[in-house]
Amino acid sequence: MNSFYENYKGIIWLIAGIIAGSLAGLIFGESVKVLKPIGEIFLNLLFTAVIPLVFFSIASAIGSLKETNKLSKMMAVMVLVFLSTVLISASLTIMAVKLFPVHEHMTNTPLTENIVKKPFGDQLTQLLTTSEFFELLSRKSMLAMIIFSVLTGFATLRSGEYGTAFSNFLNAGNEVFKHVFILIMKLAPIGLGAYFAYQVGVFGPQLFGAYARSLGLYYGTGVFYFVFIFTFYAFVAGGIKGVKKYWNNNIVPSATAVGTCSSIANIPANLDAAAKIGIPAYIANVTIPLGATLHKDGSSISSIIKMAVVFAMFGKGFDSMENILIALGMTVLVSIVEGGIPNGGYVGELLFISAYGFPPEALPPAMIIGTLVDPMATLLNSTGDTVAAMLVARFTEGKNWLATKA
Repeated sequence: MNSFYENYKGIIWLIAGIIAGSLAGLIFGESVKVLKPIGEIFLNLLFTAVIPLVFFSIASAIGSLKETNKLSKMMAVMVLVFLSTVLISASLTIMAVKLFPVHEHMTNTPLTENIVKKPFGDQLTQLLTTSEFFELLSRKSMLAMIIFSVLTGFATLRSGEYGTAFSNFLNAGNEVFKHVFILIMKLAPIGLGAYFAYQVGVFGPQLFGAYARSLGLYYGTGVFYFVFIFTFYAFVAGGIKGVKKYWNNNIVPSATAVGTCSSIANIPANLDAAAKIGIPAYIANVTIPLGATLHKDGSSISSIIKMAVVFAMFGKGFDSMENILIALGMTVLVSIVEGGIPNGGYVGELLFISAYGFPPEALPPAMIIGTLVDPMATLLNSTGDTVAAMLVARFTEGKNWLATKA
């Protein structure tokens, strides 16, 4: 019994904290707002640690790799895996919308977020780069930081023996910030418990309001995708052993994703899970940080649900081939442009509303749904990165990758 507790005490305390927080939210309602700062302190610690962790993990993984052709193959496979899983999730949701159409009357709600419209070129520049080095240290510039990390890794690789000392520095930094994450996660039962209390107490009642049908469709599709499709991906990647390893190591990442509503904050937990699963470091350290920004199965599902709701709101059908093809294309774009910060995605909503030619009144309902589905969306976005990394390992390393790494 003692050995069981020692092996699982972290998970036991984490689940206990989440249950206690959820019960507090149900019992005390909005008065649990006083606990929000505790959850924010924990989240802020994760955010401050994740930037250097992402830099060191990506740069060290590429800088230490001697087989550049292997890296090229891995990157190509990763792009195909990301694109395929996003399209699968979108197609599955289109079928769900067909089976359970959204017909309820959606009332417009005043816009509460300030959204600044910028030319596409400016948005692309801001997404990929920053004008100052210090701006790379913000989580809002995560994709720019990832690109910079990749460039640093390749520069280290190309420097040969001159880059050996710097490569050792990158490897040391990667190891140090892994332990920083371990120390921060000791606060997870308290931090996530407080965040769960806040979410349940404040947002729980809205789930039973006018958006119940569309939210039920989203959460139903999301749970199915999380349980069955992720299991299928894990099976393709590593057979029965792959399924067991994925789910045995997916508890902490799942709890962190739901509690923080941030794919970026969940990167350390996913990297730790990937190491325990046995995913090669050069795959995990590139695929998971990139996936946090570019690979979003949950956002893909919510994008289709939002489109269906807006179409129903304006009395239009969402079943023509043209609309479906546009929806699939927009879903891929939304998955790429959405940031990894809590309640992100408003730019993606503007994209599909503009593409279909809907008036600005279509935006508030889409924003409301996006906010209410954020926990499940983050769960799918984030934990989907780990199983995507397993698929990348399968098609890069061969079908026996798990046997040789585990």
